[in-house]
Amino acid sequence: MSDRVIAIDGPAGSGKSSVARAVARDLGWSFLDTGAMYRAVTLEAVARGIDINDADAVAAIAESARLTTLPRVTVNGRDVEDEIRSDEINVAVSVVAANPRVRAAMVSRQRDLAAAQPLGTVVEGRDITTVVFPDASVKIFLTASLEERARRRGEEGEDSVARRDEADSTRAASPLRQADDAIVLDTTGRDVEDVAQEIVQWLKNNVSN
Repeated sequence: MSDRVIAIDGPAGSGKSSVARAVARDLGWSFLDTGAMYRAVTLEAVARGIDINDADAVAAIAESARLTTLPRVTVNGRDVEDEIRSDEINVAVSVVAANPRVRAAMVSRQRDLAAAQPLGTVVEGRDITTVVFPDASVKIFLTASLEERARRRGEEGEDSVARRDEADSTRAASPLRQADDAIVLDTTGRDVEDVAQEIVQWLKNNVSN
């Protein structure tokens, strides 16, 4: 399974989703936005009036909810693509993503989704190269300056992005970290297509079909 996976990790605003989508498009592979899965669980908890700090209640949602990410993000059949990017979810998702049971449920689903794809999958997130697919064909760690990442996040601001960096990097369950064998690409000032093409070319040059 992992020999048909390109795993892309990195902090918020590093360009993971945009680059991963572009790489998947160029290869004709599937794309899996794992961050959207955590956001969908967070949204469902909030919509049900559940305290996101209630670890068991939130985990129960992660374990039972029906989630899809393509072509749109849905929870139990409801399209939530636009709702999961709200300021409220931006703030709450780090708490949900730090929940060990939530992460276990999502990792299992992510592996199943990738295994079901006929060609290959480009997967992006914060623990994809280290936990979900440690044997991926290609491991990429994207980074960019805090200023650049905050600019890409729009109104979220540098302080908010920095807080998410801290939360993601210090959580006990699957923290964000760079895999030892990952290719590190700094996307500061770079076009999405330029970064995507570098990854595709590396794949063609170094990974046999």
